[in-house]
Amino acid sequence: MCTLCSLAIGGGTREQAFSSMLAGPPPRRAAPTNLEAQHGAAAKAMPEGVGLKGRRTLIKGGTILSMDKSVGDHATGDVLIEGATIREVAPSIPASDATVIDASGHIVMPGFIDTHHHQFETCLRSFLADGILVNDGRPESAHNYYESILQKFSMVYRPEDVFINELFGGVAQIDAGVTGVMDVSQIHHSPEHSDAAIEGLRAAGRRAVFGYFEGWGDKSKYPDDARRIRDKHFSSSDQLLSMFMGGEIYIPGHEKAWSIGRELALPIALHVVGTFGMQPTFDALAEAGQFGPDCFFIHMTGMSDMAWKKAADAGAHVSVAGPIEMHMRHGMPPIQKILDLGMSASLSSDVECTMTADMFTQMRSVLTLQRMLANELALQGKDFPKLMGVVDVLEMVTMGGAKGLRIGGRTGSLTPGKDADIILLDATALNVAPLNHAAGAVVTLMERSNVATVLCAGQIKKWQGAIVGHDIAKLRMELEASRDYVFAAAGIEQNLFRA
Repeated sequence: MCTLCSLAIGGGTREQAFSSMLAGPPPRRAAPTNLEAQHGAAAKAMPEGVGLKGRRTLIKGGTILSMDKSVGDHATGDVLIEGATIREVAPSIPASDATVIDASGHIVMPGFIDTHHHQFETCLRSFLADGILVNDGRPESAHNYYESILQKFSMVYRPEDVFINELFGGVAQIDAGVTGVMDVSQIHHSPEHSDAAIEGLRAAGRRAVFGYFEGWGDKSKYPDDARRIRDKHFSSSDQLLSMFMGGEIYIPGHEKAWSIGRELALPIALHVVGTFGMQPTFDALAEAGQFGPDCFFIHMTGMSDMAWKKAADAGAHVSVAGPIEMHMRHGMPPIQKILDLGMSASLSSDVECTMTADMFTQMRSVLTLQRMLANELALQGKDFPKLMGVVDVLEMVTMGGAKGLRIGGRTGSLTPGKDADIILLDATALNVAPLNHAAGAVVTLMERSNVATVLCAGQIKKWQGAIVGHDIAKLRMELEASRDYVFAAAGIEQNLFRA
């Protein structure tokens, strides 16, 4: 019997088993901060039974941004939920039998979707704050993503490290209103690592796409383990988790990963970055007609016009991680190319070892970048493209992300019949009031502190500022223990003031 299974005997959950593997004897719980105590008090007022089958919940009196033109937006409106499903959106809905969530003073909208996030790196947050992708020989680049993160840190992760990083990263994004994600977990050193990543995603309690990417070492079964993973964890379509196949073209033998992915009817996701010398391989795939609507391209920097045209014609999707692309030398975020070609696109946070994983940052970065480039042309008296607006980027982090992850039929908009992945954003807060433009307030003014309440498939995951269902102090201690182990095992010094 494996260690994980033996630890879970006696009624314990797999989450508890992973926690036990990581932490050993239960740590003494830290005293709650004043903020945590306030959140705990707020959580006590949470209505019970929301999201349960047959239970009706009315989110009442909020400003509705539905992200569905057929549904429309409402200065004041209601959203009726039955169980996990949105039933009606209207200016006023009579539902005397429903539990009421008072949304007055809040913007009610679909949760954000992050289409590319390396959650296994959560314990490495801010370590590579000044880092770039590859070593350019300068002293300030001694720590870089390829050598420090991929070749050192990632190599020493145990399954229990994968689990707590995935879980903590997922809960942290719920706190920021991100109800859906694709986790690009390049940490599949063994089947146990893969199972731990999936269990971490499941334990967080939100919608997620498991990106089955590469791993390293003798125990790695990538890409062949895809069949076992699909059959064991993703045999049902009626769950919050789904699966993509990683098909990185900078790894020898990528053809096999693409073949397995298509055999299993899994969308194929890959990083496309000129910095890593991928253009010749990518061009060859384009010319060979290998692109299709099942292709999900991350970054798409430094590629030829021919390949771009082939990708657009094939109906491929592009995920842009604007802040990371600008910061880490991936190349210019290709937002204008995407707009010019009319491609399906979304936004993503990428790596928390370098930049925050909230979608407010992603929206503002891409919006201001596109407008800066267009405005500079205008100031020079040249032809310039249409300026992006706040609704454009809001679309990219809702329905754009949902379509890209093949979950648009279940989430991404407040459409009757879809799952209730809903966020309530506080528009009475000091950084927002008075409310004059709903989408503008979300994109240009708000940040994670404005995310008041979060529902995933009808279940309340954050209530009036407090995460629900997770012992954050305990999880934080487990993440710190994982951090300490990973640094020590990688032989990298923990230095809070490294130049």
